[in-house]
Amino acid sequence: MPLWGWIVIAAIALIVLFLVFTYNGLVRLRNMVDEAWNQISVQLKRRHDLIPNLVNAVKGYMDFEQETLTRVIEARNQAVTAQQAGPANAGQTAQAENFLTGALRQLFALVENYPDLKANENVMQLQEELTTTENQIGFSRQHYNGTVREFNTSIQTFPNVLIAGMFGFRERDYFQIAESDTAVPEVNLRTTSG
Repeated sequence: MPLWGWIVIAAIALIVLFLVFTYNGLVRLRNMVDEAWNQISVQLKRRHDLIPNLVNAVKGYMDFEQETLTRVIEARNQAVTAQQAGPANAGQTAQAENFLTGALRQLFALVENYPDLKANENVMQLQEELTTTENQIGFSRQHYNGTVREFNTSIQTFPNVLIAGMFGFRERDYFQIAESDTAVPEVNLRTTSG
């Protein structure tokens, strides 16, 4: 076989190896994104499972606050539905979860107005479990967003962008919290003199 024949074979082999390694790397990153999403899903499911228990625990005390309880349950149901779409729908899931967080905050603010309810051990335990779950969601969200960043960067850079487009790799959405949740609260330590 002439020399140019060996050069062509070597060039084809290099191209095939490049395609295989690039494709496998993209699959690995996509699987890492899916795994990170599953970690979020576990925590969100835990959160969703705790909410009905909390609503039932406070329902008897909050006769005049049924609208707030209804909003919490509706927000929870929307969040459960949004989450079922998986990581491809992370943006909508985050939006639904942010709405649920707002409803829960309103509920917790109302709990402060009921001394008997604040002293209820079951309610306090559920609040503590929800707080712990919120922290775990935050850690899972950080891991997921970091993995998404790595995946998105990989499929956007040359030459991976060529292979990613050919094989249908698409960018993933970040799981972001509401802008109001990231704002630093204003603290006013000044006293007014009369």
